[in-house]
Amino acid sequence: MQSAPSQAAPTRASALIGHPMTTYLLRRFGYILISLFVLVTISFLLVQLIPGDPARASAGEAAPPEAVEARRIELGLNKPLIVQYLVFWRGLFSGDLGDSISLRIPVIDVITGRAPATLELAFIAVAIALVVAVCLGLMFGALTRSGKRHGTEVGFTSVTAVVAVIPEFLAGIILVYLFAVSIDLLPVAGRTGPASYVLPVIALAIGPTAALTRIVRAESLTVLRQDYIRTARSKRMPSIRLYGKHVLPNLLTSTLTISGLLLGGMIAGTVLVESIFAWPGLGGVIVDSIQGKDYPLIQAIVIFYGLVVLLINLVVDIALILLDPRTTLDTA
Repeated sequence: MQSAPSQAAPTRASALIGHPMTTYLLRRFGYILISLFVLVTISFLLVQLIPGDPARASAGEAAPPEAVEARRIELGLNKPLIVQYLVFWRGLFSGDLGDSISLRIPVIDVITGRAPATLELAFIAVAIALVVAVCLGLMFGALTRSGKRHGTEVGFTSVTAVVAVIPEFLAGIILVYLFAVSIDLLPVAGRTGPASYVLPVIALAIGPTAALTRIVRAESLTVLRQDYIRTARSKRMPSIRLYGKHVLPNLLTSTLTISGLLLGGMIAGTVLVESIFAWPGLGGVIVDSIQGKDYPLIQAIVIFYGLVVLLINLVVDIALILLDPRTTLDTA
């Protein structure tokens, strides 16, 4: 009587281990670990190749050679490169990323203090970009399907093509001039309230929104040509139900894939946008750390940005499995 549960448990465990979704997720986690190893290694070597002496930068340009050498020993720069590399990994696992040379505080404190503002800005921008792009792309797809409204299609294509290639920093400068300098409508610097989010979010989101809108429209045109859509139209299905139940769900897979890439780009794009709008995130910190040759801080920020992008890609992969498991697992 007691043997059945013991036999069932291994069967369920074996089924779980052999399930395509489990295999897919394990493979994705493996990719992340490999990518993380490469990211950490590149960030370590990249800083080593930057011209300048971090010990001299830390001790000061006017410091005597003895003080510079003492600082080099304190930073562990007198050890062989492989030893420095292993120490660097040990610091990552222990959460000790060293002290900022310029700020004289632990690097981890800088990251935890500044990262929320950067992530908040990026996630708000990508959420707005995703919603606006899906709505506009679906609308223009419906308006221009089957070759209708050629003028509208040309106008849409031209405008989105121009807007999509506008760099974030240029969009930020234009927005500052229009809404802060010319008419003094919105705050131009700082994180002081809801109004202070408007300009940096628009500067960060406007280009990706245009690019994603073009993709959503193209995907919507493909979906609208499918036979099951024609069948639904022939049955006089209401437009709201047609687009909401049949067209929109089939757009989400490709849209989520591209939005994950866009969010990674937005995370990197915050560097310049934050500098323009004096946003209290990591953007200004990384610029100052490069200028001040603050190597521990540069390494930590690069790893942080890379880790965020890797996690975003993992979340998008999981979302794609939940939305369309058969297609995602079959093409993985």
